Amino acid sequence: MYQIYHNPRCRISRKVLDEIKLTDAAFEIKEYLKEIPTVKELKVLLMKLHMTPLQIVRQNEEIFKKKFKGKNFSDEEWLQIIHENPVLIERPIVVKKNKAVICRSPEKFNESFLISK
Repeated sequence: MYQIYHNPRCRISRKVLDEIKLTDAAFEIKEYLKEIPTVKELKVLLMKLHMTPLQIVRQNEEIFKKKFKGKNFSDEEWLQIIHENPVLIERPIVVKKNKAVICRSPEKFNESFLISK
């Protein structure tokens, strides 16, 4: 079962979702702008990503540039900022069991989940 943190307005997110559909596996779509992840959910997601909160922040977003760029926040503060501003979450994020990957391309999804290593 796949989960995808998805923004339907994002072309890349739609392409990755299409790749998931091609696998014929069960999947769940989490439209994170509508179903905003809690701080606890973000912590679990970050553990699966093996990343810090700042590593999943879209630093080219206007809100980041205006409110957060150049400021130092703790991981806990970033978690709250991300929760309150979910548009900052890098997308799409695909989760399968205990593994999560930011799939900035369909190829990244295929490399991370479909190609045997």
